[in-house]
Amino acid sequence: MPVWDDLVGQDRIQAQLGGAARDADALVTAEANGAAPPDASRMTHAWLFTGPPGAGRETAARAFAAALQCVSPDRALGAEPGCGFCDGCHTTLVGTHADVEIVRTDLLSIGVKETRELVRRAQLSPAGGRWQVIVLEDADRLTEGAGNVLLKAVEEPAPRTVWLLCAPSIEDVLPTIRSRCRHLTLRTPPVEAVADVLVRRDGIAPEAAAMAARATQGHIDRARRLATDERARARRATVLKLPLRVADIGGCLKAAQELIDAAAEDAKQASEELDVKETEDMKAALGASQGGRMPRGTAGVMKELEDKQKRRKTRTQRDSLDLALSDLTGFYRDVLALQLGSRTAIANEDVRDTIERTARDSAPEATLRRIEAILACREALETNVAPLLAVEAMTMALRAG
Repeated sequence: MPVWDDLVGQDRIQAQLGGAARDADALVTAEANGAAPPDASRMTHAWLFTGPPGAGRETAARAFAAALQCVSPDRALGAEPGCGFCDGCHTTLVGTHADVEIVRTDLLSIGVKETRELVRRAQLSPAGGRWQVIVLEDADRLTEGAGNVLLKAVEEPAPRTVWLLCAPSIEDVLPTIRSRCRHLTLRTPPVEAVADVLVRRDGIAPEAAAMAARATQGHIDRARRLATDERARARRATVLKLPLRVADIGGCLKAAQELIDAAAEDAKQASEELDVKETEDMKAALGASQGGRMPRGTAGVMKELEDKQKRRKTRTQRDSLDLALSDLTGFYRDVLALQLGSRTAIANEDVRDTIERTARDSAPEATLRRIEAILACREALETNVAPLLAVEAMTMALRAG
């Protein structure tokens, strides 16, 4: 299966990356044979993948990295790089290729220390003789200082080093960095294409796949989770009942608290087991005695690990809360579509009765104000406003309409 098969609904992007991979292969082959490189090439040293959540930015970057490392003998016969079966493709896709560094973070930001280590790695020659590839999946989380460190490496790239940066939008990356990258914008995949992938690759029943794809509006990972995780479906159902629970001030405050508590529980479940394993591994690496007593001079290392785990839990909680707000935005989008008589398909077909009731009981102007309140809440959370205060302000605005 070619590496591009996981890139859903992005035919134009696939064609561009496929062309660049062919040119990159030609460059490596010419150099290995002592021949002159091709006069023109679609290959460059830095790429920036942007697009809405669920568009497949990271999938595109990984597929391209695999195509760059493809060593299939069929290439000599004119086959496209990125076969998906050779050692180069397979190890890249599973994350074990020696010359491919895939960087993602569970924290709120990527700092200078981590970025300097990436830049150091980028200066190394590829061990396999092809390309040294750095995939930075969360380029939008670089701090300003980290961005300035990365800028130097992108300005003066080492030979055979390729940077693949992923971010939601071009504005999320420093202008000085994005001006030195080739920019590719991915679109939200069609709902039908997402449903087809869930049926074909994950064995999900067609009806459940169609419902999940509609509800998540083309977000592949969220659609897969919604179709396979009963807990995710229950949490979404609770969120979609919120518009009926904000009839009075008490209901607003209670609904806000429940949203925060649910996000905190998600973060706890996601991090608890990982935190314990990380702590035990660190203690073993530092030479803790059988009684759990730590050697002298290791308190600082353990404190650094605890701080990292707290930041990761905060990130997970915010991501969970943001997912709930996205579901709520989708609910009011459907309400507005009915109020305006739009022919746009309803995303939350399973709660159509609630949507129709809300549409009858309010005006389009009120629905727009409610959507704006949700967006304002998301912006407040991005600027580190206390989550409970931000969500309470939102629920009160939803009540007011």
